Amino acid sequence: MATILLVDDDDDIRELVILRLEIAGYDVDFAVNGKIGMDKALKQSYDLILMDMHMPVMDGHESIRQLRQMGYTGKIVGLTASAMVNDTQKAIISGCDDVICKPITEEFEEQVASYL
Repeated sequence: MATILLVDDDDDIRELVILRLEIAGYDVDFAVNGKIGMDKALKQSYDLILMDMHMPVMDGHESIRQLRQMGYTGKIVGLTASAMVNDTQKAIISGCDDVICKPITEEFEEQVASYL
C-alpha cells in the first residue's frame, strides 16, 4: 500500500488523520512543521504528501516552494482550514497538486485514494 507523509502541527488533527489513513491501509509518517516535512521528503520516498499550509517554524507554502525548487516532483496536497478561493489558489501557486479543506469529511479517504 502507499506511503503518505502527513505534515501538520496540530496534534489532534494529526492523530485523527493518521488513524483514518492507517485504517484505510496506508503507511503513514508524519512531521510537525514544514521544515521537518521538507527534510523527510528529501530523504525518503513517499507516494503522497499531505501538507498543512499554516504551521510554525516553516509553513506549508514555503516548504512546498522549496521542495519544488529542489526538483521534488511527487504529489503534494495542501490541507487548509480556509475554503476561500484565494487561499486555495495560493496553495496551488506554491506548488500543491490540489487542496483538501479542513475539517476533513467522510470523503477524505476517497480524496486521498484519487491522488494515488
